[in-house]
Amino acid sequence: MVVQSLWRHRHLIWQLTKREVIGRYRGSFMGLLWSFFNPMLMLAVYTFVFSGVFRARWGAQGASHTDFAIMLFAGLIVFSTFAECVNRAPGLIISNVNYVKKVVFPLESLPWVAMGSTIFHSLVSVLVLLMMCLCTRGTLHWTALLFPLVILPLLLVTIGCSWFLAALGVFVRDIGQAVVIMTTVLMFLTPIFYPASALPESVRGYVILNPLASVVEQARSVLIEGDLPNWQTFGVELSVSVVVAWLGLLWFQKTRNGFSDVL
Repeated sequence: MVVQSLWRHRHLIWQLTKREVIGRYRGSFMGLLWSFFNPMLMLAVYTFVFSGVFRARWGAQGASHTDFAIMLFAGLIVFSTFAECVNRAPGLIISNVNYVKKVVFPLESLPWVAMGSTIFHSLVSVLVLLMMCLCTRGTLHWTALLFPLVILPLLLVTIGCSWFLAALGVFVRDIGQAVVIMTTVLMFLTPIFYPASALPESVRGYVILNPLASVVEQARSVLIEGDLPNWQTFGVELSVSVVVAWLGLLWFQKTRNGFSDVL
């Protein structure tokens, strides 16, 4: 049902996603180059602050100061993919009222479009990250090719939450503000600014309940450390994420008939 939604409207989703990505930089002098310049600037800032100012190290004592910025940036890429889609979701239907009035328009495609735009910028950030790894470590790992597979469960959870919040945002306008607060809290509860091993053992077990924690750790493993993902964990995550995506789409389709009455 979820895959069918994507495949059936793939051409429309592609065109709307391309229009959104290009439209974000339309009229600017550098155009799409901003999508490459922004993550480069942020990574440079992280490297300067955490390696030059705080002199922070990641995990083991043998780790370099630059490793902290690289690990932090990798975690932020994963988290931002989730947070940007979820934060936008409550306002997707409200900001596209003209589509609601069109009976033939597939409203369930709007979260896919928002995700497509986010994925584009995330992939550009991953490219910048790999360039940084090559410059500082002198090598890249072939396991980086597994990154799209590792992040697949997160994308399914994200689209499921987006469908749910997009529908709920039509009826409960305050949900948008609440989601922003919740994602901010979730950012600090996810091992982004610290390794999961730094958590006390009494708390470490609860990290499993955070759907982002494992994906962040696995993304770092394949992109930076050259390790294969934990396939058992990946299988569990994929199974749960399919259910979340299906429930989100089911909720959206059940409530969409009331959108036009509210709007």
